[in-house]
Amino acid sequence: MAIIINLDVMMAKRKVGLTELAKEVDITLANLSILKNNKAKAVRLSTLNSICRALNCQPGDILEYVEDEADEGEEE
Repeated sequence: MAIIINLDVMMAKRKVGLTELAKEVDITLANLSILKNNKAKAVRLSTLNSICRALNCQPGDILEYVEDEADEGEEE
């Protein structure tokens, strides 16, 4: 199982920069960059809520589930 974070895509669609979003969400540039570059291991729901509010989007616009190739064989 893999959760992909498409924050960079949504930021580009909304024409919002990293610094601007970090200030609006009240998160450090470093932590927002980790999310944007799909390196995060977890995200707080309160952070996700703030990002969705700032970008006027739904959590599903940012988070995407993709099955790993290794997971496909485990369903049998």
